[in-house]
Amino acid sequence: MEKYANIPEKGYGRKKPKIFVLDTNIILHDFRAIRKFQDNDIVIPSAVLEELDKFKKGHEALNFNARGFMRELDKLSDNKMFGKNGVPIGKNLGNIKVELNHPFPDNLKGCFQDDTQDHRILATAIWVRDCNPDRFVALVTKDVNLRMKAKAVGMTAQDYLTDRVDEERVEYTRNEVAVIDNLLPETVQKLTYSSEGLSYEKLGWKRPVPNQLYKFKWAKGDNSYCSCARYDAELDKIVLVKEKYAYGISPRNDEQKFALDACLNPNIKLVSLTGGAGTGKTLIALAAALELEHEYDQIILSRPTVILGNQEIGFLPGDEKSKMGPFIQPLMDNLSVIRNCFKPGSKQAMKIDAMLKEEKLLISPLAYIRGRSLGKVFFIVDEAQNLTPHEVKTIITRAGENTKIVFTGDIFQIDQPYLDMYSNGLTHLGEKMAGQKLFSHINLKKGERSELSEIASKLL
Repeated sequence: MEKYANIPEKGYGRKKPKIFVLDTNIILHDFRAIRKFQDNDIVIPSAVLEELDKFKKGHEALNFNARGFMRELDKLSDNKMFGKNGVPIGKNLGNIKVELNHPFPDNLKGCFQDDTQDHRILATAIWVRDCNPDRFVALVTKDVNLRMKAKAVGMTAQDYLTDRVDEERVEYTRNEVAVIDNLLPETVQKLTYSSEGLSYEKLGWKRPVPNQLYKFKWAKGDNSYCSCARYDAELDKIVLVKEKYAYGISPRNDEQKFALDACLNPNIKLVSLTGGAGTGKTLIALAAALELEHEYDQIILSRPTVILGNQEIGFLPGDEKSKMGPFIQPLMDNLSVIRNCFKPGSKQAMKIDAMLKEEKLLISPLAYIRGRSLGKVFFIVDEAQNLTPHEVKTIITRAGENTKIVFTGDIFQIDQPYLDMYSNGLTHLGEKMAGQKLFSHINLKKGERSELSEIASKLL
């Protein structure tokens, strides 16, 4: 019998590898997940393969992950049978096997009325556990309901935590602006009125991370002031963030000032804007893009098409334009706000209409953007909290020369069933890219849509 390196023999005196039974949503979330369980073994219930078969056609990330996993599994099992122990996944990794469906044990047969794929996966996980009493066995799923069902019948169930950002890091990205209130007014005035900026060394500070944001609070007489600044890694100085205007839009608070500054800065190629509804994320990004339109071949506004039940856009009635309407309407609303800053027939309003007609300004669901090469493009991705980390990576890695990408979203309003504030692509982006010269993240806190919107956001 062939011996696998990660299956310990008796008498080795160490614990046997754990066994993780994977649900379908883990693979659809990250088809490389099987390589992220160290030297532990993986079991794929045959019900998972049946579900993956439904996703093999299409151009969404779910379809890509389904096909990628099946190719990976086929490669690993080439000319081999899974057998009792499965096949090796790779060096220093465990084994993987496909386990046929098994019924619930007799004492649990009446627990669930419906014969669903979720229940088949759970029954198989219980069978694997009962057949391996000397090993730790857990069902891994991003489906909260299935985890609760598993725990109800005594089966250990876990979330997929490999791409989950720590709660402390999420909290930090929401409060990344350093508030300094102990500087002398003369020092802050030097920053305000000098074009050279401030030296962090003269302030006795360590070198800040690139694009660190600051609020300097100071008083002069009976009046109090606040100056916004950031650390410019190219200049190696702390520089003033001035109030700027972009295509009729001006910032209404300090966070919007930071956001507009980052979107207009040619040295910052990747921007992440987070915040609740009405904080101006998309509006600021779009205004900056229009202000800089002469520097780019195209401005693209896009957002993921999240439909209940993972149904395709084709499920919606009407032609292509009608199908895209519900998804692009929020982006069109932001464009209307900017257009209304100018009189009808004005040069700026006519320019926006011309850009739309010539498709220099393109508004489209993300499904129609995938596969493109983004060269010399100002690319805005709205509702990015509904993207997986892999999808965000795919978008960024398609960026060509002189391309700028702005992701906007609210990590507390996620419509994808298997993502949360700790595992979505927008949170991942802020955590992984923090400290890079080309990246800036701003969390907008104050709603500016209307007084009514702000009150409702706080109280309801």
